[in-house]
Amino acid sequence: MIDTITLRPATTEDIPLLRHWDGRPHILAAKGDEDWQWEREIPRSLPWREQYIAELNGRPIGFVQIIDPRAEETHYWGDVPEGRRAIDIWIGEKDGLGQGYGTEIMRQAIARCFADPSVKALLVDPMADNKRAHRFYERLGFRFLEKRRFGPDDCFVYQLERDDGQAGPAEK
Repeated sequence: MIDTITLRPATTEDIPLLRHWDGRPHILAAKGDEDWQWEREIPRSLPWREQYIAELNGRPIGFVQIIDPRAEETHYWGDVPEGRRAIDIWIGEKDGLGQGYGTEIMRQAIARCFADPSVKALLVDPMADNKRAHRFYERLGFRFLEKRRFGPDDCFVYQLERDDGQAGPAEK
């Protein structure tokens, strides 16, 4: 059987799984201990946000969120030029790391973003001490922009410009 990864919209039925994943040590290392308030957020349909469950052959393995950081209501990203999208991604269980799943999920997320011709660049903000995430985004063609503090978290901001993302991940 060929493994197939698909992205489907997250639903309220996914909330217990998302809560479970939130407690996994590798997720806490990736996103900190911020409560994403799944029970409140998943049912909300917002024009500036897409939330997906990544499935491997129909089995949930991860989560991805795509937002328009300029329109996002908390202004987490601050003053961002038009034509940007920000992506959050994680693999739910540790045994799913290092399998290429994250790369395929990001390829699909990148393609979704750049399918909109008005999108010029993508942003990610891994924790400053998450070296594995830094290498991951760099392999995908993201370029380091700055170290920045978001609330209590020290993060690195990376950007992928439309022209950089067309070829896909850089070879190792």
